[in-house]
Parts: sequence; C-alpha cells; structure tokens
Amino acid sequence: MPHEPQPQHPDELDAAAVRTWSSLALAALGRAREDIDAINVYPVADADTGTNLYLTAESADRGLAEAFPEVTDGTARTSLAEAVRAWAHGALVGARGNSGTILAQLLRGVADVLGDEPAAGAEQAGHGPGGLLARALTRAAEEAYAAVAHPVEGTMLTVAGAAARAGEAAGAAAGTAVEVARAAYDGARAALAETPGQLAALGRAGVVDAGGCGLVVVFGALWQALSGQEPAAEPVRGRAVPVPQSPDPCAQEADGPAYEVIYLLEASEAAVGELRERLDGLGDSLVVVGGDGLWNVHVHVDDPGAAVEAGVVAGRPYRIRITHFGDERRRARGERAQRAVVAVVPGEGLAGLCGEAGATTVLVRPGEPPAVAELLDAVRRAHAREVVLLPGGAELRAVAAAAAEQARAEGVRVAVIPTRSAVQGLAALAVHDPEGSFDEDVVAMTAAAGATRYGELAVAERQSFTSAGICQAGDVLGLIDGDVAVIGSGLAETAEAVLDRMLGSGGELVTLVLGPDVPDAVAERLEAYVQQGHLAVDTVTYRGGRYSAPLLVGVE
Repeated sequence: MPHEPQPQHPDELDAAAVRTWSSLALAALGRAREDIDAINVYPVADADTGTNLYLTAESADRGLAEAFPEVTDGTARTSLAEAVRAWAHGALVGARGNSGTILAQLLRGVADVLGDEPAAGAEQAGHGPGGLLARALTRAAEEAYAAVAHPVEGTMLTVAGAAARAGEAAGAAAGTAVEVARAAYDGARAALAETPGQLAALGRAGVVDAGGCGLVVVFGALWQALSGQEPAAEPVRGRAVPVPQSPDPCAQEADGPAYEVIYLLEASEAAVGELRERLDGLGDSLVVVGGDGLWNVHVHVDDPGAAVEAGVVAGRPYRIRITHFGDERRRARGERAQRAVVAVVPGEGLAGLCGEAGATTVLVRPGEPPAVAELLDAVRRAHAREVVLLPGGAELRAVAAAAAEQARAEGVRVAVIPTRSAVQGLAALAVHDPEGSFDEDVVAMTAAAGATRYGELAVAERQSFTSAGICQAGDVLGLIDGDVAVIGSGLAETAEAVLDRMLGSGGELVTLVLGPDVPDAVAERLEAYVQQGHLAVDTVTYRGGRYSAPLLVGVE
C-alpha cells in the first residue's frame, strides 16, 4: 500500500501539501478500486473505472516523486508551481481509460492556476490560499468539460462541476484552503448521490457513477491533506452492487464500438483541433486532454487503424494501446477470456492490424524497446487465463521472459513464442486457435513462426563491415534471418535480390510490410516480380506505418 504521509502544515497550500494529496488519493483509490470497478456501467460496462483511475493516479504520483524526490521527506525545496506541473504531467502520460483521461485533465486545470500563480504571492494578488484553490478547482472543471467531445451530465464531469461551485462559494466567503477543500468534498458527495437520477444507465442499474465516485475519493484526499482529518467513509461503501446483465450477453457486446484506442500525441493545438473533428466522426467517448504540444487521446471506435492513422496525420503518436471491448465486457461479467495474444510490433499500421485480429498490442519505436512493466501491463490488459506473448525481436526475448514470469506469479499461464520479426508474429497470429487447447495452440503458432523466413531492408548510416562485404553510408542493406545478405543502391532492386534468395529454397506465401515512406509503386513492382518468377506463390502486402522499417519480408 502506498505511503500515506500526514500533513505537517495543515491549511498550507504548498508543494508538500500537493505531495500529501497525491499519496493519499493514490492510497484511497487503491482501497476503493475493486468497489468502483463493480459499479462501472457507463459509458461501457467494462468494470475497469476504478483500476483506470488508480493507475492514472499512480503515474501522477510517480511523476511527482521522480521529478522532486525531496518532497517525499518533508524537506521540500520545490515550489508549488513546479510540484503541480510535475503531478499533472505524470497523470497525462499515464492516463488510462475514459475516467483516467478526464482525471488527468482535471489535474492539468489545477496546475494551470497553481502553476501560474504561486501561493506565496496570492495574498498580494487579492486571493488567499482558499480563493486560489477555489479558482484552481473551477479551472479544472472547465478544462475537463472542454476536453470531452460530448459532455454528459450524471458523470464525473457533473461531480467536478459541483465540487468547483461549492469551493468557489467557500472561497468567495474568504474561506481558508481547508474550508474550500471541505466544501468541494461535500459538494462532490452530494452531486454523486444525484447521478442515478441524471443518467438512465445508472438509474437502471441502481448505482452511482463510477468515475464520479473515484473523484469524490480524490476530493476527500485533498481535504485530508490540508486538514489532517480522515474522511468519514469511502463514498462507494455500501453502494457497490452487481451490474445487471443483459439476458443476451452477445447483444450487450454488440452495443457500441468494439475498440478503445489510447495514445500520446505530440502535435500543435491547431492539428489537435482537426484531429478532434476527425475522431468524432469515427466513434464516441472522445476525450483529448493536454496542451503545450503533448496530448493524451482517448476514443472508442470500430476501426482502430483509422483512429491511429488520424493521429499520424495530426502529429507523432506513441504509446498506442488498443483494447477490444469483448474482453473487457467479459471481465465486467466477472469472467476472464480463456486465451489472448499480446504482440510487440514495430509500426503503427502493424499495431492496428494486430489489434483488429484481436491481439493486445505494444508498439515499439526504434531505439526505445519496451520495459518489463510495459509488457506485463499488456498481459494484464488482455485479461485472460492464458496468454501467448509474441516479442517480435530477439533482443526482446529476455524482457518478454521476465514479464511472463511475473504474470505467472499472478496466476496467468503465459507462453513466449520466440518470434524474431513482426512477420513471424503475423504468421503465428494467422494460425492462432483460441478454441483449441493451449499447448496445441502454442505448438501451432510456434511452428508457423519458425517456418517463416524473415527479411528486412534498412539504410546504412555509416561505412562498416558486414557479412556481405563493406557497405557505405546510404547503401541499402538486405538482411535475411538477421544477417546482411545483400548490399544495394536502390530499395526495389535490393528487395528483389532478397526475394530471390529467400524463395530459392521454396515458399508458398510472401508477406511484404512497407514502411511509411515507401511508395505503392514499389509494392506493385515486388508483387509482379514474385508472380513472374514464382507462379505458385501468393503475395500479401501491408502498411507498417510510422516507426516500421522501410521493408519487412516474410516467406512461408
């Protein structure tokens, strides 16, 4: 359980108070997460709101602790402005789900006020600490509403708005920071109690809004951080009830978009405005939060590839997470999927392709291999009793093995298939049989991956010695099974030479994965080349998208 420091200077709004607020909120969300998950019915009954809020708060707390470790021991030299900015940034980069994304924007709203006007100068500006906090809560609610494409009342937005209004009233009456925090907490609790009457889905289920419930926990932690008094009770206690199930579970799964897509995006504000319009036409539950060039994008869609592509048009998306709601809805019914696949892929297009095939994906960018924690998180998101992990590269096998070991300790049966290229992962996915036995499925996927020779084209960055001779900077290198086999001057010519060597020992199917800058004409040329020389060989072509190699080749 996270450390829960008690305030050393009650009613003092400083960096230490922010650190205490963060730690208390994280601990309280940890206690309430399962109960909050149990009442999650809107916008998707996927039983993860409490978990998403907790993981977002955990990222925010980690961001604050890592940026300013001295805050943790009560000897803070960090300013209030620096602390709240680090806290909000940590939430932004780690936001999970609809509720976590909104929480991240709420914290950004707080930082926009407290980060611009340090509390020490607030009195001279005509605002006491209570008034400053009240304005921060008001800005937080305003920014959260603005971040949601189509705000709905009866949700955590309503709770945030009510808390802000109550805090403003206390601040206008010259209240202290403690009094503003208590007013906001009471206002949030009162608003939460009204949510079943505002949103039909909640009324039918007989529960309060799950996101709003988590937000009440956060406001309770704020009051505790400033007053030293513990809230009387967690707001969800006694309210968590099983979510009523549809007589036809399949009908429930078919309601709404099939995928949740989340990614971080580096883009200008103007580009994000255009992105909002494009994503709004693709799906629902659209939330885009952030600013200053960094954004967290969340949307529910039926076409995850299109949602990722929209991000590519707007700027530079990364940490892309695609989740299929079929697995999430099974979890909402208290079920785990029997089996799932987690695939590490080196390209946004490949991530979308594998996501559409039902895999949970982890996007890897050149020079930035995923950590054990990232792969373990993907295994957890798959939410299955059995998981097949496709690392997609020899250099990732140790990381995948460590993540698998930790997942096994949590009761998940995990098998790591030693795929050394994305094309081997595609071959394994093609024969994946979730209905068969685990052992048979792993054997079949391993055999398919092992029977796929893999090639890659890359551009030499400097003169160097290779297994095919000396290459110069700018030469095109054709690698087969990890070794340089061909050195050429042009992409298409070198690819043809690689195909000749790979098909020399036979093959039935050629898979081509094109990088983002490779024109369609190259694919057409290579497809024709294979057809002319090998009439019995089929060819399939995919776009690897941003971060993929210029060309990947698979021969099965």
